[in-house]
This record gives sequence, C-alpha cells and structure tokens, in this order.
Amino acid sequence: MTPELARATDAVTRLVDELGPAISRDAVVAAVAQACDDLRGSPVGALPELVERLARVRLDQPTVGL
Repeated sequence: MTPELARATDAVTRLVDELGPAISRDAVVAAVAQACDDLRGSPVGALPELVERLARVRLDQPTVGL
C-alpha cells in the first residue's frame, strides 16, 4: 500500500459505509487508489479530501461494479 493510499483509508471506510453493498470494497479501494495516482502532485494537505471526492464521482458512474 502506498503512503497516499494509507492516508486514504478513512476515505475507503466512509465510501464503503456510504455506498453500502451495491459496490464492493475492492471497487472502492481501486477507485481510491486510482484517484491517489491521478492526484499525485496535489498539495498533501488537500489530498485526502480530493481523493475521496474523485473516487466518489467515479464510483457514482452507472458502469462501476458491473
């Protein structure tokens, strides 16, 4: 687990709780990991919030989890 993803574990927990069983934990972890990669270079202090927001948007797309 990368340091960025380790800091994003709270985001994973919140998203899993928010989205419920409709989306697997693995899909949430993958979305958060991808968001961490995509947001690399962003201010470290803003990264947890930005990662959670981006992952939420991506997980809200109708093709996720199919």
